[in-house]
This record gives sequence, structure tokens and C-alpha cells, in this order.
Amino acid sequence: MKKRILSAALLSSCLLVFSAQETKAQIPEQVFRAAGTPHNPKVNVSWNRYYDYDGLTEICAQLAKAYPDLVKLETIGDSYEGRRIWALTISDFNTGEPFRKPAMYIDGNIHSNEIQGSEFALYTAWYLVENFQENQFIRELLQQKTFYIIPTINPDARDHFMHKPNTAHSPRSGMIPLDDDGDGLVDEDQPDDLNKDGHITFMRRKSPNGRYILDPQNPLRLIQAKPDQPGEYELLGYEGLDNDGDGKVNEDPPGYYDPNRDWGWNWQPDYIQRGAYKYPFSVPENRAVKDFVLRHPNIAGAQSYHNNGGMILRGPGAEEDQNTYSREDNQVYDLLGKYAEQIIPGYTYMVVYKDLYSAFGGELDWFHGARGIFTFSNELMSPYLQFDRKGLSSSEREAEQHDFNKMLLFNDAFVEWTAFDHPTYGAVEIGGFKKNYPRAHPGFLLEEDAHRNMAFTVYQAYQLPQLEIQEVQTKKLSNGLTEVTATVANTRIIPTHSSQDLKYRIERPDYITLRDSTVVAGMVLENADLNIGREQKMNPWRLEIPNIPGMGFVKVRWIVNSKTPNLTVEVDSRKGGTVKRSF
Repeated sequence: MKKRILSAALLSSCLLVFSAQETKAQIPEQVFRAAGTPHNPKVNVSWNRYYDYDGLTEICAQLAKAYPDLVKLETIGDSYEGRRIWALTISDFNTGEPFRKPAMYIDGNIHSNEIQGSEFALYTAWYLVENFQENQFIRELLQQKTFYIIPTINPDARDHFMHKPNTAHSPRSGMIPLDDDGDGLVDEDQPDDLNKDGHITFMRRKSPNGRYILDPQNPLRLIQAKPDQPGEYELLGYEGLDNDGDGKVNEDPPGYYDPNRDWGWNWQPDYIQRGAYKYPFSVPENRAVKDFVLRHPNIAGAQSYHNNGGMILRGPGAEEDQNTYSREDNQVYDLLGKYAEQIIPGYTYMVVYKDLYSAFGGELDWFHGARGIFTFSNELMSPYLQFDRKGLSSSEREAEQHDFNKMLLFNDAFVEWTAFDHPTYGAVEIGGFKKNYPRAHPGFLLEEDAHRNMAFTVYQAYQLPQLEIQEVQTKKLSNGLTEVTATVANTRIIPTHSSQDLKYRIERPDYITLRDSTVVAGMVLENADLNIGREQKMNPWRLEIPNIPGMGFVKVRWIVNSKTPNLTVEVDSRKGGTVKRSF
């Protein structure tokens, strides 16, 4: 009895201590740091869950407040329903204007059901600023580069997907009402959440004419009966009612448009490209992104997050656009894409039209075609993440999803079949996967995949142009003149101008300037030893350079009417940044 009393007293004492310390078991001194993870973040975020619009807004605001020298939060416009579209500028503001550094653009969630792109984009911002002090690589990266991050470019539909009944696959569009069948109605005979669980799943009923039976390995799943085998069930589609009294269920869904068929490059109308809206950039959210990109010509690389399938996509979206991707540009894409395959297991580097299908008016092609920006679109949540298996048929993949739900999620992703008295079909059963699976990552996979995809965008940002004035040589000439030769190198693989940029002169040339008022001639050298080059007669002190190639260099030469010229050289490139050096 005495031992029990002591134990109770000890427990009570411990509880008082713990209460007084307010769970100090998680203070930094008591945590063993895991490699590659912020040890003591100022902004604590759980990356194993999803955040609605207000949640994303709050995280953005906390980051901006916690790191005013690294984060700027702004709105780039309003959504159709009036929500602000947030953009984060991430850079070391103490080492130069973000606008003057090469920039990486990242966005997510253009489709309402492709939600994890927002978390992946925001994880990138969080990871960069939380590691700035402790990680030298991150610190130098933000000193040299800028990140523009828009977590969601479809905030209305994101909230609708999360807070309203939906399937995992719909809706994909924004919230602009659309009567695409011309009957004067925009809220039509669509699926309904009959059992009021927040998910729209499937209906089935027992029928001797059915072609499905229960899977003997998993009774939650239906499989097709063999030709000589009697069926037990028929599938009736998504749960829903005959709302318009025409005797049919779910046959006339609301109008649909695809925000990723709305961009102003190779845009085609709806009768050619399903999902296209009225005209290029007729969707207000896309228009806001377009205006933001046009205001930031320093963007040299981009990533747009989608789901799903585990793909690292680049354009062209359609075969007709092959000429917008030159051999030189493709070499850059291939180097980056192969690196991505290495660090994101189960993801495959692919070309949209060649490996998937043709798509017109996509964001991917607008960024590259209209802006000359090296752009990828990652399709998140690879089936490989389930059991590390590739090459499965669609039936095998569906079985794997059921096995994964059963073995690792303990059926948390499935609404078990329950009876329902349907006014049209009679006795039915309702059940199926919830809207948060299988397109969206389960929580325990979310952070790992966010980190791997983040690492790819960080690597791409690292490979944006990095310009160096490597040397300046002088040579005395007659009559008091001096010859000045400068070498400017780009030490990363991405050039200051893509071939598409050069072809259409999207951005101005790069400038290399000698800060000496007595410059009388200037040329861009093709062969320095033989003094072969292109003379620039107008403004010879500021030479216009079409491009500084990746892992390459350019040489320029001036003739200066001075025996002791000012050997201060400046380089000014929209996508390559600025650099200045005196010799």
C-alpha cells in the first residue's frame, strides 16, 4: 500500500513539474539534430498535413515576420472570389536587391485537386530561411539568387476542394461559373455527398447482371468477374441524385474549364483543346501570375507543381512547338532532368507531347516559349512511393493502392461500404477512396517528397547564371592609347539567354561596361589572339553581349585614350545578375 501511495505522489509531482515547464522536452538543448533539418526553427510548421487558404496565409505571414531580411510578402492580385494571391520573395536582402539577382520562380495548385504543390512550394521557402544561418550552401545561395514563390495560384478552388464534398479527381478548374452545354444552368446534375461525410465516393448495388465481384484478397475492392463467372455487383458511378428530374444521375456536371489551358502560348479554343476558356489569360489568377512574371525579368528558371504520377515534365506540350526547344536548350533540360531523377526516386524525366499527350495553352510552354525561361512541371506523388514497384498495369496499380491503404494507412483513406436507400436506384451501398487519396500524399510521405522536390528546385536555382569577371589585361599602344581586354565567365550550366530568348529577343542583351570616360572603341572578341571580333561603334564603353553561355565565357576589348585607364568593369544581365570588379 505504501509503494502505491509513493508512486501516486511521485506521479503527481512529475505532472506538476511538466505543467510548470510547459513541455520543455522539445527545447533545442534536448533535441539531437537530424542532418538536413532546421534544428530550432522560428516558424514551426508540421509538413505532414495540408493547409487551407487561411492556413497558407498564416504561414506566409509568420515567415515574413520572423525573417524580415530574407522574406518579403506581397499580393500579386485577387482571385475570382476575391482572395489575395500571395507571393514570397526569398533572398538575402543585405547583399543586393532581389530584382538584380538571377531568380527561380515556383508555384503550385493551379488545379484545385492538386493540393500538395502548395505545401511543396511553401516548404521550399521555409527550408531556405530556417537554414540560412546554419547552412553555408543555403546562405551563399540566397546571397547570389532570388526565389519567387506563389504557394497557390488557385486559392478559391483549393478551399472548395478542402471544405466541400469532392472526389480525389474533381473539380480541377477554378470557381468561375460556366455553362458549357448551353442549357442556361451552371449548377446541374452533378455528384452529391449522399452520406454527408465530406467525400464523394462510389455507389454499387447487388445485381445478378453485375460484372463485378468482391476481391477475395480485399473485400473493400471490386474486381471484374471472369467471362464464365457470375457477377455480384454493378457499379453505378459516383454517389449522386437525379437533381433535374430527367431520370438520369450525374450525367450533366457543371461547366468545366482548365486553368492550365489558358496561357498565351499556342492557345487553342475549347473545340480543339478541351478546357480552354474564353481567350488567353481569361482566368484572373493566371493573368495575375503573367503580370508578375513580366514585372520580374530576372526569372531564369521555373517550377510549377502538379499531381500526380511521379513525372518531371518539360515542354514542348505539343509536337508543333518542337522548334521552340533548341538542341542547346534541350541539353540544359536533360542535365537538370537527369539530376532530378537521381534525387527523387520513382520520378521520371519526360517530354509532355512525346511521352504523354499534346496539350495547348499550358503554363509550361508559356514560360519557355514567351519568356525564354527554363521550366519544369513536376507531377507529384509517384506510385513508386507506395511499394517501390514500377511497370504495373492499371489493375495492378489499383490493387496496390488498396494494399497500401490497408497495410500502411490502416484503411484510413477509404470510406467503407454502407447501405443507402437511393430514390432512383433503390438499395445501394456507398463507399470508396476519400478525396485525400490516392492523388494526394499520405502525411508520412508528404515531407520527404517535399524535401526531395525542393532540393531539385534549389539545384536548378544554383545552376542559374553565375557571372564572374575573371581577368582584365592591359596592353600599351602608341599615341598614349591602352588596350583593355576583359574575360567574363558564366560558371553555371544555364546561359543568360535561352535559345528561345535569343530567337525572339525577349530580353535585352547583357551589358559589359568599362567605367572609363576615355573609351574610343570597343569590340566583342571572337578570337582574342587574332584580334578578331565585332566592333560596336555606338556607346563603345558599354558593350552589348547577346548571351553568356553556360559553363562558358566571353571576351571583350576596349581601346582607351589613357595611359592609366580606370580598370573598373561592370556586368549587367537581366537573368544573370550584376557584378562589378576593379583591377
